[in-house]
Amino acid sequence: MSKPSKKRIVMTRLVAERWLGDLSSPEYRISIYEAGTKAPVRNLASLLRSFRDGKAPIRGIPQISDLGVESPEGDGTITIWSSDHSSLILLDKWLADRGYETTGIW
Repeated sequence: MSKPSKKRIVMTRLVAERWLGDLSSPEYRISIYEAGTKAPVRNLASLLRSFRDGKAPIRGIPQISDLGVESPEGDGTITIWSSDHSSLILLDKWLADRGYETTGIW
């Protein structure tokens, strides 16, 4: 059996790189820690989902339609992600003003 040519391998990599470049977009994540918060917002994960759906606006922050919210049971953390970097920074500041500890991947 013959080996594939180097030219074919390079072309395959270039096609894959273009395809991934066209379909991918940056994603930013924040982990929110609820432990130690003096006055936590009740059902924060639910509030964030309602904010995403446009049912519960948060003053000063535009709606983030691609906001993802994950809240594992009993973990005490909520992970949110979006491709809207500037709005996510505003949301991070809003959370910090309410006493939540956050870590982000920018």
